[in-house]
Amino acid sequence: MDRKLLVALAVVLFAAATTFAQERSIGAGRVEIGAFPGGGMFFTKTSNGNEPAFGNYALGGSFTLNMNRWVGLEGEGGGTLGVRQAFTFAETAYTDQRSPSSWMYHGNVVVNPRGNDRPLVPYLTGGLGGITLSPHRDAGLLGIENYKTFLTGNLGGGIKWFAAPHLGFRGDYRLFVVKNNDTAPMFFGNETRYGHRVQGGLVFTY
Repeated sequence: MDRKLLVALAVVLFAAATTFAQERSIGAGRVEIGAFPGGGMFFTKTSNGNEPAFGNYALGGSFTLNMNRWVGLEGEGGGTLGVRQAFTFAETAYTDQRSPSSWMYHGNVVVNPRGNDRPLVPYLTGGLGGITLSPHRDAGLLGIENYKTFLTGNLGGGIKWFAAPHLGFRGDYRLFVVKNNDTAPMFFGNETRYGHRVQGGLVFTY
């Protein structure tokens, strides 16, 4: 009887230790690779109304190196795909015009106020980079004939949910501030532009 009790106790302790080890392994690793297949980027109208508001489909990826449980360095790249929509530009009302696509690339600092060694990790982030307008497809109809790159800053945050070891989900919001350029096309960039990006995706940890 005592032997059976000791065996049962050993099994319980082993299961508890295994569960504890698995729980401890859930969270961000030293390296995170993010994939964002879905999202939206929305630019507001400029203050003088000359450059219209429009929205694009957003997608991309990221690579994060966590220096410790509080701070990480992140590089992200991707872009936005123009979609057909209605807006008014240069006193012309467009009802089914594709917006210009773009490439985006940024380096960010990620701060985890509660640490990243837990299943739910809220974070704040900000950084600098660039956005490049693409002249492809219907962009020429809006006066975008060449690639044009703008200095861009971003600030935002989100939450990561690590559902299992080495796998998580991430929801992210960013406010982008695009510095104006005197040589920009009339559609975008003669004034400072503000954009809002919302994305969801997967995170793989190592």
